[in-house]
Amino acid sequence: MAAMEAFSFLLPSQVRESSSFFNIGTVVALCVFFALLCACIIIGHLLHGNRWANESITALLLGLCSGVVVLLVSKGQSSRILSFSENLFFLYLLPPIIFNAGFQVKKKQFFKNFTTILLFGVLGTVISFCVISLGVFLLFKKIGLTSLGIKDYLAVGAILSATDSVCTLQVLSQDETPFLYSIVFGEGVVNDATSIVLFNAVQSLDVSNISGLTALKLLGNFLYLFFTSTILGIAAGLLSAYIIKALYFGRHSTDREVALMMLMAYLSYMLAELMNLSGILTVFFCGIVMSHYTWHNVTESSRITTKHAFATISFIAETFIFLYVGMDALDVDKWKSSKASPATSVAVSATFLGLLLVGRAAFVFPIANISNLLKKRESSKIEFRQQA
Repeated sequence: MAAMEAFSFLLPSQVRESSSFFNIGTVVALCVFFALLCACIIIGHLLHGNRWANESITALLLGLCSGVVVLLVSKGQSSRILSFSENLFFLYLLPPIIFNAGFQVKKKQFFKNFTTILLFGVLGTVISFCVISLGVFLLFKKIGLTSLGIKDYLAVGAILSATDSVCTLQVLSQDETPFLYSIVFGEGVVNDATSIVLFNAVQSLDVSNISGLTALKLLGNFLYLFFTSTILGIAAGLLSAYIIKALYFGRHSTDREVALMMLMAYLSYMLAELMNLSGILTVFFCGIVMSHYTWHNVTESSRITTKHAFATISFIAETFIFLYVGMDALDVDKWKSSKASPATSVAVSATFLGLLLVGRAAFVFPIANISNLLKKRESSKIEFRQQA
């Protein structure tokens, strides 16, 4: 709010007085943020084809520079223009990104490598979970953090063992590296379900009574979460295809077809979250089914509209996230709320980063090489460079 108020002086007093029905600081903040989004798109366009820069890097750097400016204008009070909540991310920004990924994914490549994807997404996440949890348990005590319990260490491992699909979409190109893209992105979707199961299991774990039955319960919970989430997404996609085909919306308005596809995709995500399932898995498979069935039942104009509309919404959401991440790095409120010394904060961050890299290496190289041994064709093998 301090940052918002800092920008309010840019507006004339007549506007401030006549607009009492809304928060002027919020409006100014939104104007600045939208201007930054436009700048990200323009700069990203100018840098298109540059091997060292893309939209995500541009947005991060621009967000960082904006955070410095806001920090100076607010006299060190805040570096944020907007207050970012987890609801904004999980309810509004993440669904269109994952849905568009499923809608645009090359289905032949994805299902062709589905066994490898499951190995990375399930077994790999479990290996990473073990490495990170054990590393945190051994290293945090040496740093000086002794207030955490066994459940806390396991929870950290469960949270950090899952990779981020949003970043994957920006780093890799589906057209240039379809094989690698399908494996890494597929893993990013599947490990969401694995991570949820691990985290929920950790929260309800009785540390004093761990047995072989605990592992079976974990496996059962994962299978239930994975298949239920997948079936819900497939059902939503098939239902949308049937409704559009049976009622023929296009004879009156293509807008209704596009709106129905968007709303049913979003509804599938919300239903999954309501049922404590994996919304990411649900909306991803909903996108795959819609691109295969629903898309072919709409009019030609709706096909063009949906393809570009979903891609545009996803692109804006991705740019928004990276822009805010750059700005959030200088959030003084979060730095002030930490009771740890700067040296401890740096040590904790370095420990996390090191464990994340070790955790990924611990399963990427072994699983990739095992997968290569089981495949006969050279084109379907994961090269060392791709593994790295």
